[in-house]
Amino acid sequence: MIKNQWYAILPSKEVKAHKIVAVKRMGLDLCLFRNDDGDVGCLVDQCSHRGAAISKGIHHGNCVACPFHGIRFDKDGKTVLVPANGKVAKAEERFNVTSYLAKEAHDMIYLWYGDKEKATEQLPFFDDLIKEGTVYSEMSDCWNAHYSRCIENQLDVVHVPFVHYNTIGRGNKTVVNGPALEVKDKFLVLSANNSVDEGQEPIKASELAINPHMNLRFMFPNVWQNYISDHIRVVIFFVPVDDEHTIFYIRFYTDQFKMKTLNQLTAFVGRYMNRIIERQDKRVVETQRPKASTLISGEHLLRGDSPIIMYRKIRDTLKKEADET
Repeated sequence: MIKNQWYAILPSKEVKAHKIVAVKRMGLDLCLFRNDDGDVGCLVDQCSHRGAAISKGIHHGNCVACPFHGIRFDKDGKTVLVPANGKVAKAEERFNVTSYLAKEAHDMIYLWYGDKEKATEQLPFFDDLIKEGTVYSEMSDCWNAHYSRCIENQLDVVHVPFVHYNTIGRGNKTVVNGPALEVKDKFLVLSANNSVDEGQEPIKASELAINPHMNLRFMFPNVWQNYISDHIRVVIFFVPVDDEHTIFYIRFYTDQFKMKTLNQLTAFVGRYMNRIIERQDKRVVETQRPKASTLISGEHLLRGDSPIIMYRKIRDTLKKEADET
Protein backbone atom coordinates (compact mmCIF):
# COMPACT_ATOMS: atom_id res chain seq x y z
CA MET A 1 0.00 0.00 0.00
CA ILE A 2 1.04 3.62 -0.50
CA LYS A 3 1.14 5.50 2.78
CA ASN A 4 -0.24 9.01 3.34
CA GLN A 5 -3.08 8.61 0.85
CA TRP A 6 -6.88 8.76 1.02
CA TYR A 7 -8.19 5.32 0.02
CA ALA A 8 -11.84 4.76 -0.91
CA ILE A 9 -12.79 1.80 1.29
CA LEU A 10 -16.57 1.35 1.54
CA PRO A 11 -19.84 2.78 0.16
CA SER A 12 -21.53 5.08 2.68
CA LYS A 13 -24.73 3.05 2.61
CA GLU A 14 -22.92 0.10 4.23
CA VAL A 15 -22.49 1.97 7.52
CA LYS A 16 -25.98 2.53 8.87
CA ALA A 17 -26.98 4.48 11.96
CA HIS A 18 -26.76 2.60 15.29
CA LYS A 19 -24.83 -0.25 13.69
CA ILE A 20 -21.20 -1.39 13.87
CA VAL A 21 -19.62 -2.76 10.69
CA ALA A 22 -16.55 -4.99 10.61
CA VAL A 23 -14.33 -4.85 7.52
CA LYS A 24 -10.80 -5.79 6.55
CA ARG A 25 -8.99 -3.07 4.64
CA MET A 26 -5.29 -2.49 3.92
CA GLY A 27 -4.64 -5.71 5.82
CA LEU A 28 -6.22 -4.17 8.93
CA ASP A 29 -9.23 -5.47 10.85
CA LEU A 30 -11.41 -2.38 11.31
CA CYS A 31 -14.79 -1.48 12.72
CA LEU A 32 -16.84 1.45 11.44
CA PHE A 33 -19.82 3.22 12.99
CA ARG A 34 -21.62 6.55 13.03
CA ASN A 35 -21.96 8.86 16.00
CA ASP A 36 -25.09 10.87 16.78
CA ASP A 37 -24.05 13.51 14.23
CA GLY A 38 -23.72 10.89 11.52
CA ASP A 39 -19.92 11.18 11.36
CA VAL A 40 -18.04 7.97 10.64
CA GLY A 41 -15.63 6.53 13.17
CA CYS A 42 -13.01 3.98 12.15
CA LEU A 43 -11.23 1.98 14.84
CA VAL A 44 -8.94 -1.02 14.92
CA ASP A 45 -11.29 -3.90 15.63
CA GLN A 46 -9.54 -5.10 18.76
CA CYS A 47 -10.23 -4.04 22.32
CA SER A 48 -7.12 -2.95 24.19
CA HIS A 49 -8.28 -4.78 27.33
CA ARG A 50 -8.44 -8.44 26.36
CA GLY A 51 -8.33 -8.39 22.57
CA ALA A 52 -11.98 -9.04 21.68
CA ALA A 53 -13.49 -7.68 18.44
CA ILE A 54 -15.19 -4.36 19.16
CA SER A 55 -17.45 -4.88 16.14
CA LYS A 56 -19.29 -7.62 18.05
CA GLY A 57 -20.29 -5.10 20.69
CA ILE A 58 -23.10 -2.58 21.12
CA HIS A 59 -23.58 0.88 19.63
CA HIS A 60 -24.15 3.61 22.26
CA GLY A 61 -24.85 6.93 20.57
CA ASN A 62 -21.43 8.52 20.16
CA CYS A 63 -19.62 5.40 21.31
CA VAL A 64 -19.23 1.68 20.76
CA ALA A 65 -18.82 -0.84 23.58
CA CYS A 66 -16.66 -3.94 23.58
CA PRO A 67 -18.84 -7.07 23.87
CA PHE A 68 -16.55 -8.66 26.44
CA HIS A 69 -16.41 -6.17 29.34
CA GLY A 70 -18.35 -3.18 28.04
CA ILE A 71 -15.48 -0.69 27.70
CA ARG A 72 -16.68 2.20 25.54
CA PHE A 73 -14.76 4.10 22.87
CA ASP A 74 -15.62 7.19 20.83
CA LYS A 75 -14.89 7.64 17.12
CA ASP A 76 -11.37 8.86 17.89
CA GLY A 77 -10.58 5.70 19.85
CA LYS A 78 -10.62 7.46 23.21
CA THR A 79 -11.88 5.54 26.22
CA VAL A 80 -15.14 6.98 27.49
CA LEU A 81 -16.12 4.44 30.14
CA VAL A 82 -14.69 1.38 31.89
CA PRO A 83 -17.82 -0.11 33.55
CA ALA A 84 -15.86 -2.23 36.02
CA ASN A 85 -14.38 0.95 37.52
CA GLY A 86 -17.76 2.70 37.79
CA LYS A 87 -19.07 5.85 36.17
CA VAL A 88 -17.37 8.02 38.76
CA ALA A 89 -13.93 6.78 37.73
CA LYS A 90 -11.93 8.76 35.19
CA ALA A 91 -11.47 6.89 31.92
CA GLU A 92 -7.87 5.79 31.57
CA GLU A 93 -5.98 6.67 28.42
CA ARG A 94 -4.12 3.37 28.49
CA PHE A 95 -7.30 1.71 27.19
CA ASN A 96 -7.50 3.94 24.10
CA VAL A 97 -7.54 2.10 20.77
CA THR A 98 -6.03 3.09 17.43
CA SER A 99 -8.32 5.13 15.19
CA TYR A 100 -8.07 6.16 11.55
CA LEU A 101 -9.27 9.35 9.91
CA ALA A 102 -12.38 8.75 7.84
CA LYS A 103 -14.23 11.12 5.52
CA GLU A 104 -17.27 10.80 3.30
CA ALA A 105 -17.91 12.17 -0.16
CA HIS A 106 -19.78 10.99 -3.26
CA ASP A 107 -21.52 8.21 -1.26
CA MET A 108 -18.12 6.70 -0.43
CA ILE A 109 -16.11 6.44 2.78
CA TYR A 110 -12.41 7.25 2.52
CA LEU A 111 -9.69 6.25 4.99
CA TRP A 112 -6.43 8.13 5.47
CA TYR A 113 -3.73 5.48 5.44
CA GLY A 114 -0.75 7.14 7.07
CA ASP A 115 0.25 9.88 9.48
CA LYS A 116 -2.81 11.84 10.60
CA GLU A 117 -0.95 15.15 10.73
CA LYS A 118 -0.16 14.80 7.01
CA ALA A 119 -3.77 14.25 5.93
CA THR A 120 -4.88 16.39 2.98
CA GLU A 121 -8.29 17.91 2.32
CA GLN A 122 -8.71 16.68 -1.25
CA LEU A 123 -10.37 13.28 -1.76
CA PRO A 124 -9.74 11.43 -5.03
CA PHE A 125 -12.80 11.58 -7.25
CA PHE A 126 -13.89 12.92 -10.64
CA ASP A 127 -15.67 16.17 -9.90
CA ASP A 128 -17.24 16.37 -13.35
CA LEU A 129 -19.58 13.56 -12.28
CA ILE A 130 -21.17 15.83 -9.69
CA LYS A 131 -24.03 17.39 -11.60
CA GLU A 132 -27.79 17.48 -11.31
CA GLY A 133 -29.67 14.62 -12.89
CA THR A 134 -26.83 12.09 -12.77
CA VAL A 135 -27.73 8.68 -11.34
CA TYR A 136 -25.69 5.55 -10.85
CA SER A 137 -26.04 1.84 -10.21
CA GLU A 138 -23.48 -0.10 -8.21
CA MET A 139 -22.16 -3.63 -7.93
CA SER A 140 -19.26 -5.17 -6.01
CA ASP A 141 -17.05 -8.22 -6.31
CA CYS A 142 -13.99 -9.55 -4.48
CA TRP A 143 -10.97 -10.68 -6.51
CA ASN A 144 -8.17 -12.96 -5.39
CA ALA A 145 -5.63 -10.44 -6.65
CA HIS A 146 -3.47 -7.56 -5.38
CA TYR A 147 -5.05 -4.18 -6.03
CA SER A 148 -2.11 -3.07 -8.21
CA ARG A 149 -2.85 -5.89 -10.68
CA CYS A 150 -6.53 -4.94 -10.72
CA ILE A 151 -5.74 -1.31 -11.50
CA GLU A 152 -3.26 -2.23 -14.22
CA ASN A 153 -5.85 -4.39 -15.91
CA GLN A 154 -8.06 -1.31 -16.34
CA LEU A 155 -5.14 0.63 -17.84
CA ASP A 156 -4.37 -2.20 -20.27
CA VAL A 157 -5.46 -1.42 -23.84
CA VAL A 158 -3.68 -4.50 -25.26
CA HIS A 159 -5.88 -7.16 -23.64
CA VAL A 160 -9.26 -5.91 -24.86
CA PRO A 161 -9.64 -7.92 -28.13
CA PHE A 162 -8.56 -11.12 -26.39
CA VAL A 163 -10.17 -11.14 -22.94
CA HIS A 164 -13.28 -9.29 -24.18
CA TYR A 165 -13.41 -10.78 -27.68
CA ASN A 166 -17.22 -11.16 -27.57
CA THR A 167 -18.15 -7.98 -25.65
CA ILE A 168 -16.30 -4.64 -25.70
CA GLY A 169 -13.41 -6.14 -27.69
CA ARG A 170 -15.41 -7.33 -30.68
CA GLY A 171 -13.89 -6.56 -34.07
CA ASN A 172 -10.45 -8.18 -33.61
CA LYS A 173 -8.66 -4.82 -33.31
CA THR A 174 -5.36 -6.25 -32.12
CA VAL A 175 -2.94 -3.53 -33.32
CA VAL A 176 -2.36 -0.98 -30.56
CA ASN A 177 -1.91 2.59 -31.77
CA GLY A 178 -0.19 4.67 -29.12
CA PRO A 179 -1.85 4.76 -26.69
CA ALA A 180 -2.04 8.50 -26.11
CA LEU A 181 -1.12 9.20 -22.48
CA GLU A 182 -1.08 12.30 -20.29
CA VAL A 183 0.14 12.57 -16.71
CA LYS A 184 -0.80 15.38 -14.33
CA ASP A 185 0.50 14.98 -10.80
CA LYS A 186 -1.27 11.82 -9.51
CA PHE A 187 -3.72 11.72 -12.44
CA LEU A 188 -3.43 9.57 -15.58
CA VAL A 189 -5.49 10.01 -18.76
CA LEU A 190 -5.19 7.72 -21.79
CA SER A 191 -7.02 7.01 -25.02
CA ALA A 192 -7.24 3.59 -26.65
CA ASN A 193 -7.08 3.59 -30.44
CA ASN A 194 -6.74 -0.04 -31.56
CA SER A 195 -7.20 -1.15 -35.16
CA VAL A 196 -7.53 -4.33 -37.22
CA ASP A 197 -4.17 -5.78 -38.32
CA GLU A 198 -3.88 -5.25 -42.07
CA GLY A 199 -0.10 -5.24 -42.12
CA GLN A 200 0.28 -1.57 -41.15
CA GLU A 201 2.72 -0.09 -38.63
CA PRO A 202 1.12 1.00 -35.33
CA ILE A 203 0.71 4.75 -34.94
CA LYS A 204 3.15 6.23 -32.43
CA ALA A 205 1.86 7.77 -29.21
CA SER A 206 3.51 11.07 -30.15
CA GLU A 207 1.23 11.26 -33.20
CA LEU A 208 -1.97 10.82 -31.19
CA ALA A 209 -3.97 13.04 -28.83
CA ILE A 210 -6.31 12.26 -25.97
CA ASN A 211 -9.91 11.93 -27.10
CA PRO A 212 -11.77 14.29 -24.72
CA HIS A 213 -15.05 12.43 -25.24
CA MET A 214 -13.81 8.85 -24.77
CA ASN A 215 -10.88 7.98 -22.53
CA LEU A 216 -9.69 6.21 -19.40
CA ARG A 217 -8.73 8.11 -16.25
CA PHE A 218 -7.03 7.08 -13.03
CA MET A 219 -6.49 8.94 -9.76
CA PHE A 220 -4.08 7.59 -7.19
CA PRO A 221 -4.32 5.61 -5.12
CA ASN A 222 -7.42 3.61 -6.18
CA VAL A 223 -10.09 5.39 -8.29
CA TRP A 224 -10.60 4.83 -12.04
CA GLN A 225 -13.04 6.09 -14.64
CA ASN A 226 -14.01 4.92 -18.10
CA TYR A 227 -15.23 8.07 -19.85
CA ILE A 228 -17.45 6.27 -22.36
CA SER A 229 -19.20 9.43 -23.49
CA ASP A 230 -20.17 12.84 -22.11
CA HIS A 231 -23.26 11.21 -20.59
CA ILE A 232 -22.07 7.71 -19.61
CA ARG A 233 -19.17 6.86 -17.28
CA VAL A 234 -18.05 3.79 -15.37
CA VAL A 235 -16.18 4.33 -12.11
CA ILE A 236 -14.31 1.66 -10.17
CA PHE A 237 -12.98 1.91 -6.63
CA PHE A 238 -10.25 -0.72 -6.19
CA VAL A 239 -10.40 -1.37 -2.45
CA PRO A 240 -7.44 -3.27 -0.94
CA VAL A 241 -8.54 -5.93 1.53
CA ASP A 242 -5.03 -7.28 2.06
CA ASP A 243 -2.02 -8.14 -0.10
CA GLU A 244 -3.95 -10.86 -1.94
CA HIS A 245 -7.55 -9.62 -2.21
CA THR A 246 -9.28 -6.59 -3.68
CA ILE A 247 -12.93 -5.55 -3.65
CA PHE A 248 -14.26 -3.81 -6.75
CA TYR A 249 -17.03 -1.26 -6.23
CA ILE A 250 -18.20 -0.57 -9.78
CA ARG A 251 -20.60 2.26 -10.61
CA PHE A 252 -22.37 3.03 -13.86
CA TYR A 253 -23.13 6.77 -14.03
CA THR A 254 -25.48 8.34 -16.56
CA ASP A 255 -27.39 11.55 -17.24
CA GLN A 256 -28.28 10.59 -20.80
CA PHE A 257 -31.98 11.45 -20.57
CA LYS A 258 -34.02 14.29 -19.13
CA MET A 259 -36.27 11.79 -17.33
CA LYS A 260 -34.73 10.37 -14.18
CA THR A 261 -36.55 7.05 -14.56
CA LEU A 262 -34.95 6.49 -17.98
CA ASN A 263 -31.53 7.22 -16.51
CA GLN A 264 -32.20 4.76 -13.71
CA LEU A 265 -33.21 2.10 -16.22
CA THR A 266 -30.03 2.74 -18.23
CA ALA A 267 -27.93 2.48 -15.08
CA PHE A 268 -29.62 -0.81 -14.19
CA VAL A 269 -28.78 -2.30 -17.59
CA GLY A 270 -25.27 -0.87 -17.32
CA ARG A 271 -24.78 -2.66 -14.02
CA TYR A 272 -25.54 -5.97 -15.74
CA MET A 273 -23.07 -5.25 -18.54
CA ASN A 274 -20.41 -4.23 -16.04
CA ARG A 275 -20.73 -7.59 -14.32
CA ILE A 276 -20.23 -9.52 -17.57
CA ILE A 277 -17.12 -7.55 -18.52
CA GLU A 278 -15.70 -7.61 -14.99
CA ARG A 279 -15.99 -11.40 -14.75
CA GLN A 280 -14.10 -11.77 -18.03
CA ASP A 281 -11.21 -9.80 -16.53
CA LYS A 282 -11.35 -11.57 -13.18
CA ARG A 283 -10.86 -15.02 -14.71
CA VAL A 284 -7.48 -13.96 -16.10
CA VAL A 285 -6.11 -11.45 -13.58
CA GLU A 286 -6.49 -13.87 -10.68
CA THR A 287 -3.95 -16.13 -12.38
CA GLN A 288 -1.18 -13.50 -12.52
CA ARG A 289 2.04 -14.13 -10.59
CA PRO A 290 3.54 -12.59 -8.61
CA LYS A 291 0.45 -11.25 -6.89
CA ALA A 292 1.61 -7.63 -6.73
CA SER A 293 3.19 -5.71 -9.59
CA THR A 294 6.47 -3.82 -9.18
CA LEU A 295 8.42 -1.30 -11.21
CA ILE A 296 11.41 -3.60 -11.48
CA SER A 297 10.24 -7.05 -12.52
CA GLY A 298 11.01 -9.92 -14.86
CA GLU A 299 8.08 -9.06 -17.12
CA HIS A 300 8.80 -8.20 -20.76
CA LEU A 301 6.48 -5.29 -21.44
CA LEU A 302 5.15 -3.95 -24.75
CA ARG A 303 5.01 -0.44 -26.18
CA GLY A 304 1.26 -0.58 -25.64
CA ASP A 305 1.89 -1.13 -21.92
CA SER A 306 3.04 2.49 -21.47
CA PRO A 307 0.11 3.39 -19.14
CA ILE A 308 1.00 0.43 -16.91
CA ILE A 309 4.67 1.41 -16.88
CA MET A 310 3.75 4.98 -15.93
CA TYR A 311 1.42 3.71 -13.19
CA ARG A 312 4.25 1.63 -11.76
CA LYS A 313 6.69 4.55 -11.87
CA ILE A 314 4.33 6.91 -10.05
CA ARG A 315 3.32 4.26 -7.51
CA ASP A 316 6.98 3.46 -6.82
CA THR A 317 7.79 7.16 -6.38
CA LEU A 318 4.86 7.74 -4.01
CA LYS A 319 5.82 4.72 -1.90
CA LYS A 320 9.43 5.88 -1.63
CA GLU A 321 8.41 9.44 -0.76
CA ALA A 322 6.08 8.18 1.97
CA ASP A 323 8.73 5.87 3.38
CA GLU A 324 11.31 8.67 3.47
CA THR A 325 9.03 10.92 5.49
